[in-house]
Amino acid sequence: MQTLQAVFVDRDGTIGGTGHFIHPRDFELFPSSLEALNLLKEHGIKIFALTNQHNIAKGLATEIDFTQQFESYGFDASYICPHEPEEGCNCHKPLPRLLLRAANEHGLDLTCCAVIGDVGSTDMLAAAAVGAKRVLVETGWGKQSLETYRHKWYDQASPDFVATDLLDAVRWLIKKP
Repeated sequence: MQTLQAVFVDRDGTIGGTGHFIHPRDFELFPSSLEALNLLKEHGIKIFALTNQHNIAKGLATEIDFTQQFESYGFDASYICPHEPEEGCNCHKPLPRLLLRAANEHGLDLTCCAVIGDVGSTDMLAAAAVGAKRVLVETGWGKQSLETYRHKWYDQASPDFVATDLLDAVRWLIKKP
């Protein structure tokens, strides 16, 4: 079995917040999120932020605001779609463009990576498109994504694991080859 090279982590509802947009200056991590991110680093696994932030296009924040926030949490890099979904860009999750860009920039085999997120119709579908492990957290939109919107994505991208939160997800990943 190949070693886990990197984990891509969604922001809103996964590492903190509510699942809705919160400006980086007002954003709060869940209590165990830093522990989870540090655990990945201790195991030599790169961590990348993977997030749709269409409020950048609305002028409510800048990409630099998010990049600096992710750096302060210890992320190795951040991959941010700043566009409105209606703009028709090629980087908005569930499209895998940001994952492919990260793989190219960091020499990753995406089948040896994982995506952790709280939305099946974006995070899990993006992971499935590149053959990455899929971990859905129940925080943020996670429970609703499983219970109410499952029919929109589950057949194409069922999670490899459903975690209570980011720390549970990371603990599962580091035990599983």
